[in-house]
Amino acid sequence: MIALDDRFLRGSYPPIVTPFRDGAVDLDALAGLVERQAAGGSHGVLVCGTTAEPSTLTAAERAACVREAVRAAAGRVPVVAAVGSQSHAETLELLGLAERDRADAVLIVTPYYVRPPQRGLVEYFADLARRTALPVLVYHIPGRAAVEMAVETFEAIAERAPNVVGVKHASTDLALVTKLRLRLGEQFRIFAGLEELSLPMLAVGATGLMNAVANLVPGRVAAMCEHALAGRLAEAQAIHFELFELSQAIFFETNPIPLKWMMRRLGLLDANEHRLPMVPATPELAARLDGVLGRAGLTS
Repeated sequence: MIALDDRFLRGSYPPIVTPFRDGAVDLDALAGLVERQAAGGSHGVLVCGTTAEPSTLTAAERAACVREAVRAAAGRVPVVAAVGSQSHAETLELLGLAERDRADAVLIVTPYYVRPPQRGLVEYFADLARRTALPVLVYHIPGRAAVEMAVETFEAIAERAPNVVGVKHASTDLALVTKLRLRLGEQFRIFAGLEELSLPMLAVGATGLMNAVANLVPGRVAAMCEHALAGRLAEAQAIHFELFELSQAIFFETNPIPLKWMMRRLGLLDANEHRLPMVPATPELAARLDGVLGRAGLTS
């Protein structure tokens, strides 16, 4: 595994939403969201992850989002670009664009829909990783991709591709975090990608969070992460309890439908606009989310 600066790819790397205005990607608004994260204590940002609705974006739009995020971050925080697709060819194209636009690392989702065998996943990630000098994170999200990776598959990929340095693990399989730590060591970066299990994963060896709630309260999520990584579990647990209902609210309906409504309600977005087949929150869902925001002390 390639050597990384000890502070790099550790901590809170929020997955930024993609703002839309009249059907187009609003790059100015995206820059403002990145600025808020850099100023609010986040340790990095993730662009074009699941929370960004990447499957509704063209490759050119995804590249533009990465380019704008890198510009807005201006070296203050690292930018991880999610470049994965169901297609090897499109993933390779996005990977090249992210490298051109100076992303600091890339996140590649398991190729969805095709349901490849484990040996196919090894070949897929090894092939993509050898085509870039950037650090690569695997995005493991069985609930969306319908692809589950075995710990032996991660081991085989790491042996073939030294620049595969970690994983975003968005699954209830808590044991996988421990297995990966034991097999691949503490330098293998493990990001918790399931909001409700952020603290439990940190407690058993995860090195960071890619938590959508940080779009709302970046400082609090970053503080929970810092406390947990420093061994201050009581302090981290207090924030975990404080944020737990917000974490659940992210999934009242498909993410980021609830999140975009809450961001609009807090004045962080001008509109909770989506592209089909995603749709805005219903009045019933909006009322439910308003209650969550009120109990969290974010609205009066």
